[in-house]
Amino acid sequence: MQNPSTDLRVSDLPTPCLLLDRAILKRNLQAMSARMKRHGVTLRPHLKTAKSAAVARLAVEGEGGGITVSTLAEARYFAKNGFRDILYAVGIVPSRLDEIAALRAQGVDLKIITDSLDAARAVAAHGESLAVLIEIDSGAHRAGLDPADPLLIEIAQVLNRAPNISLLGVMTHAGHSYHCHSTQDVAAVAEAERLAAVTAAERLRAANIPCPVVSVGSTPTAVHARTLAGVSEMRPGVYMFNDLDQLALGSCGPNDLALSVLASVIGQYPHRNQVLIDAGALALSKDISAGEFMPDAGFGTIAGQHGLAVTDVNQEHGFVGAKTALPLDRLKIGAKLRVLPNHACITAAAYDRYHVVDSDLDGGETVVATWDRVNGW
Repeated sequence: MQNPSTDLRVSDLPTPCLLLDRAILKRNLQAMSARMKRHGVTLRPHLKTAKSAAVARLAVEGEGGGITVSTLAEARYFAKNGFRDILYAVGIVPSRLDEIAALRAQGVDLKIITDSLDAARAVAAHGESLAVLIEIDSGAHRAGLDPADPLLIEIAQVLNRAPNISLLGVMTHAGHSYHCHSTQDVAAVAEAERLAAVTAAERLRAANIPCPVVSVGSTPTAVHARTLAGVSEMRPGVYMFNDLDQLALGSCGPNDLALSVLASVIGQYPHRNQVLIDAGALALSKDISAGEFMPDAGFGTIAGQHGLAVTDVNQEHGFVGAKTALPLDRLKIGAKLRVLPNHACITAAAYDRYHVVDSDLDGGETVVATWDRVNGW
């Protein structure tokens, strides 16, 4: 669903709902595209945050056209919307191979990943044409093989010998970049991410196993990497929207936050210097990942209201407070506030659409389009 324009004002929208600023989105996309071009690396944007065909079309403009997804529901959705070069960046289990093969039979170049010898053997035995990357652990310790692990060569040999398998290369994700405390720390993680993937690729090539793809990616490392030598593609995702977490990490500036949750004031409590809004844990998430770096951010800050934050949440209620007296004259019952999220990926997951605004047109007060998004697995 993508409307060129609507007659709605933001003030007319029911709450809570999800707002996306198109002008900021486009600037974020252009900045990352230019950054990767300077590095000479292909951008394969990760759509696990946006989960929207309309956003994806903007994200691949001027790029190779490839995208990354984190669920097969996303893969099916983007395939239905015309995307053909898709990396499914979650370790494959044999029970999902028929679904993968079915999408590939429809002309979708859907790639899968593994770090498991058992999974590699199942992939090789499946009988259908499949394309695979081997996942490398670059320090996040979530999934992947150490670049020096002998299992890397064993898995690669199983895949490389199978006539139906295209072993494309290696991939990694430096998720631990989100826990850094300075841009220097992020740059060091970016270098560790690059080195892990490149080292694994060199080991495969030394064993006479082709490795054309060396894929890395996270928004902080994409922003702060000093070199991407030996890397073929980068897969950041949250850079499209950014959030308070990325702001705290120095991956974006305060004017680069494209996503917000529109909420209404539903209660005033002067005696405790607090107002209540109709956006709680389900609308905002309980993710306080920015809290370590921005202790006053709470569960989200209020755009245009300096010092105001969502200090606590129940399921459907958010508590807005501040260290100084709240401007209650601007926070009357029914007043609408835009909450900037800590982690855009988790917050957006509660919604099935974006109400698109454009701050370059009228300060973002008019809904210029409605874009759908996909959820589920």
